[in-house]
Amino acid sequence: MLLSAHSHKGTLPENYHFLPSAGAVLRHEAFADGETYPMSLDKATVAKIAHLARIKVPEADQDHLAGELSNILNFVEQLNEVDTVGVQPMTSVAPHKLRRRPDAVTDGGIRDAVLLNAPDSAEGFFVVPKVVE
Repeated sequence: MLLSAHSHKGTLPENYHFLPSAGAVLRHEAFADGETYPMSLDKATVAKIAHLARIKVPEADQDHLAGELSNILNFVEQLNEVDTVGVQPMTSVAPHKLRRRPDAVTDGGIRDAVLLNAPDSAEGFFVVPKVVE
């Protein structure tokens, strides 16, 4: 069951978890064995999500989509169980550093080639029409 993220004030009950990526609260069911299992989404929840996302989802497709979205939420829940304490954030799987050039002021060394593109040039400069009287 998805609830509005704004419907809870402060703390959530033990069997509710806030999913920031979905902007919603997902309730987990506790079973007799003490384990908690994510609840599957139903057609009404899929219809509400589609309405909020402004996506037209035919009623015939809502059951299938509910199963797909439930699988995605279950996978995200599995990822949340991974211990990432002490793991440094990374931007790539292959460590590499950017190549840097020395920060030196130069004239580029290609003034004449650049001036060939100018409609008019004089004494090594672009000549432009006067715009201020």
